[in-house]
Amino acid sequence: MTDALKRLSDEGVAIWLDDLSRKRITSGNLAELIDQSHVVGVTTNPSIFQKAISQGDGYDQQLTDLAARKVTVEEAIRMITTADVRDAADILRPVFDATDGQDGRVSIEVDPRLAHNTTATVAEAKQLAWLVDRPNTLIKIPATKAGLPAITETIGRGISVNVTLIFSLERYRAVMDAYLAGLEKAKAAGLDLSKIHSVASFFVSRVDTEIDKRLDAIGGDEATAAKGKSALANARLAYEAYEEVFAGERWAALDKAHANKQRPLWASTGVKDPALKDTLYVVDLVAPNTVNTMPEATLDAVADHGEVTGDTVTGAYDQARADLDAIKKLGVDYDDVVQLLEDEGVEKFETSWNDLLKSTEAELQRLAPSKG
Repeated sequence: MTDALKRLSDEGVAIWLDDLSRKRITSGNLAELIDQSHVVGVTTNPSIFQKAISQGDGYDQQLTDLAARKVTVEEAIRMITTADVRDAADILRPVFDATDGQDGRVSIEVDPRLAHNTTATVAEAKQLAWLVDRPNTLIKIPATKAGLPAITETIGRGISVNVTLIFSLERYRAVMDAYLAGLEKAKAAGLDLSKIHSVASFFVSRVDTEIDKRLDAIGGDEATAAKGKSALANARLAYEAYEEVFAGERWAALDKAHANKQRPLWASTGVKDPALKDTLYVVDLVAPNTVNTMPEATLDAVADHGEVTGDTVTGAYDQARADLDAIKKLGVDYDDVVQLLEDEGVEKFETSWNDLLKSTEAELQRLAPSKG
């Protein structure tokens, strides 16, 4: 079952799971995926935690204890989510040690309501790093305009970062610039750059979902022929940008100080359109030194029938440019699409966070000790 996953791993793609729950930790499922499915990391987000906490009774004991202590709902959420991340980090610690810190990592996101507040995002990143207290944690910071200086400041303090919600090529270059500036800050402060890691989460499937919707509205044979190509093109050109930045003079100075490259991470890799193959955003985005974080359904699909044929990115830049040019000529505004997707991404995580607040508050009230 896992030959395709092994081939993917052998091609230099780190396989991470885009999901976490207490049941996955306590049942041994996460350890099993690491052992049998080449999973070497975990990503989380507010939607994942909202789903995990609202289903089943895996959190009842901790919630009962938190209710007895009369903690606020926000404190309860942080205690619950950091406990899961800490336990997952411990399970992944052997991978972290074996890969010299590159993999074996678990990501946890700053409060999405802070996405447009630089100072609060940095404060939250510091707090989360302290709360989890594991070297193999990545703090997720959104790539909003306010997020960029927060990335620099957080990296500059020696805290490893997963930059999330990247949709545009222009913003991705700004993210890499923010990372390099953070490393330069850390270097000036005398920190060990070899201990600082980062990934840049470039979102994939949502690009096709939005652009293909617009192509359907335009109609015609050319628009139909252009469908299902934009997301891959966008991601492939992101990798071209990554190769360019991490071969430049600015990087060379940091490389001498034993800094780590910020790996591109393909996120949102579950295929939404049934007309497309369900492994598309994995097997067609194979390139060295990348991460692909998959929901379990996508992981299973790749294991079952994924065809990994080697690098499917670095020779495809000209075609990628042609594919994006084609949608522009048809009247799809790329800049409008990527801005909309960023705005929606922040909004969706905020909604999930608010849902998480409500469901956790209800659970705290249900499990609160009776008076008398």
